[in-house]
Amino acid sequence: MQIIFLPQGLTILLCFIVWPLLMVAAALICTRLPDRFFDYAAWFYRAHRWERDGEIYQKWFRVRRWKKYLPDGGSLVKGGFEKKKLVSFEKDNLDKYLLESCRAEMIHWLALLPFWVFGFFTPPIVILDMLIFALAVNLPCVIAQRYNRPRIVRIVVWRR
Repeated sequence: MQIIFLPQGLTILLCFIVWPLLMVAAALICTRLPDRFFDYAAWFYRAHRWERDGEIYQKWFRVRRWKKYLPDGGSLVKGGFEKKKLVSFEKDNLDKYLLESCRAEMIHWLALLPFWVFGFFTPPIVILDMLIFALAVNLPCVIAQRYNRPRIVRIVVWRR
């Protein structure tokens, strides 16, 4: 429900300012949380039976075709962990990859949620546009994490 009425130009500008702020806020929240919140074996992060170890994402979305074009947030932050390519198959690196892929997934889920905030200062129809935008920007990243993580888990389990 719109409660703040601004000129159209200012409203559009505010949308372009608020989205990056919300996305950065999601990233800051997740980078400040302790690592224990990002256990790849936890129910939220582990591959579920219907995902068939991530292969459902290849079948439905052809993830292997486009995942290389996604930005890697780890490369944008000093000391961040890049997930685009595995630099080592050492256990510590694989464990760190799993941790950071869980963190990345949570960042994108959190960045998706606040689409409704725009309803405070835009007409109601814009909320639907913001939901579509949030899904388009964040779901590919979630899908990539959920596709890649089971493959890395198999390597870790195989090496034990």
